[in-house]
Amino acid sequence: MSFINQNALDDRLSAQQKARAAMVERFRQRPSADDPAVIARSAERKAIAEARAARAEERELARIAEEERKAAEAEAARLAEVARKAAELEAAAERARAQQAAQKAERDARYAARKAKIKLRR
Repeated sequence: MSFINQNALDDRLSAQQKARAAMVERFRQRPSADDPAVIARSAERKAIAEARAARAEERELARIAEEERKAAEAEAARLAEVARKAAELEAAAERARAQQAAQKAERDARYAARKAKIKLRR
């Protein structure tokens, strides 16, 4: 190597020591756990977390209530459909009974007319 810097290693070592000293100093300047500012921040974070949990619980309860409402609506619709079909079947059965009664009445009338016709001939 044509250029060798003897101070390069010393420069790197001193820069490393300065960085380590600065990091230690920042660590030492950090407030302790019993510092009022730290306690206040901790309380604030706790309050925010509790509010977040309360909102999440409220959303969950609203979601459950909505699901229950939809299930109740679906059940009501199903029951209404069952009732409608039952009424439809009952109406069809009533129409069939009425038609059978009308056919029987016609048949009885024809039979009575035939008997009356035979009686008139005698």
